[in-house]
Amino acid sequence: MKKVLFLLFTTITILSCSGVKKTQEAISYGNYDEAIQNAVKQLRSNKTKKSNQPYVFMLEESFVKAASRDIDKISFLEKDENPANLESIYNLYMALNNRQEIIKPLLPLPILSKGKNAVFKFNDYSNNIINSKNKLSNYLYTNAKRNLATATHKMDFRSIYNDLKYLDDINPNYKDTRVLLEETHFKGTDFVIVTLLNKTDKIIPQRLEDDLLNFDTYKLNDFWTVYHNNEQSQIKYNYELQLDFREINISPEQISEKEIQKEKQVKDGWKYLQDDKGNAVKDSLGNNIKVDKFKTIRCTLYENIQLKSAQVVGQVKYFDLRSNQLIQAFPIASEFVFEHHYATYSGDRNALEADYSRLLNYKFIPFPSNEQMIYDSGEDLKNKIKSIITQNKFSY
Repeated sequence: MKKVLFLLFTTITILSCSGVKKTQEAISYGNYDEAIQNAVKQLRSNKTKKSNQPYVFMLEESFVKAASRDIDKISFLEKDENPANLESIYNLYMALNNRQEIIKPLLPLPILSKGKNAVFKFNDYSNNIINSKNKLSNYLYTNAKRNLATATHKMDFRSIYNDLKYLDDINPNYKDTRVLLEETHFKGTDFVIVTLLNKTDKIIPQRLEDDLLNFDTYKLNDFWTVYHNNEQSQIKYNYELQLDFREINISPEQISEKEIQKEKQVKDGWKYLQDDKGNAVKDSLGNNIKVDKFKTIRCTLYENIQLKSAQVVGQVKYFDLRSNQLIQAFPIASEFVFEHHYATYSGDRNALEADYSRLLNYKFIPFPSNEQMIYDSGEDLKNKIKSIITQNKFSY
């Protein structure tokens, strides 16, 4: 027991020393916020623990150095008077404030060797945060409005949207930011019209066509891409995704028969055991020995297999509607096979194994119609179409 406790104490001591060393290294490399996070994590568990005292000193040191560095950086950026620095200035003030808020719940932090508490000089940065946020908000808003007036490409609108989204995150509902967000999102979205062409000599069932064109079920719409199967007059479509079917091949209805012979030895009563001379064989008590009698039973199984298949062949095509050019084309093929087994027999059914015997429970069923066969290929078609679209997004 003493050995276990010693090993446990040694392990804890090593881990504690490793944590102190890691935090000190962070300070040495100027990673003050990392050092603060490490120290705060340790002190939250027990701030009066003697072995945690090094973290109190390192927290003091890293807090002072981090604050000093950020204030110096703010002073430099403000002197530069470049509006592009406004975001950095705002973030630095936020960092100064957040750093204080992380430490506040731990106070007071006692320094056991000196019998006093660690000293942290906190400042009120609320006015600095508000002023820098307002300047940044005005810059982002003005810049977005100016860029929106000259933007022509989808990526331009998306970039403007991202700036406005950031503005709305730090300063919700600033002026008409929400309206501009809707506008830039709409103008940055690629709208794709989905069409289906049937160039085969077969009729594609209406319900299959509806299923294939119902892109809501594909779950492919994302923030910047929307698929429509019904053209909307108020939308200018950027791309067309065309499902171009070239062949629908349906095989004849086939029934093949396979004859299977089975036999089995089964118990058929008993008899007295006899030796080679026909004399009864007795056991040690003088009684005649009984043995099982067996007979051979036979059965002929006539297994019938119904087969019919449908194959749909085509292409998935991408068109750029701005240039009316074919961008890419991918072959697609799907096959659905109807297969049904049933059987009849002659002879003794008991000669059949369980798998063959089960076949006797099935009877002939009507073959599905051509229309049903084509429709049943639809689920596989949808999965393949989705896979093609997912792996080959438009180069917007």
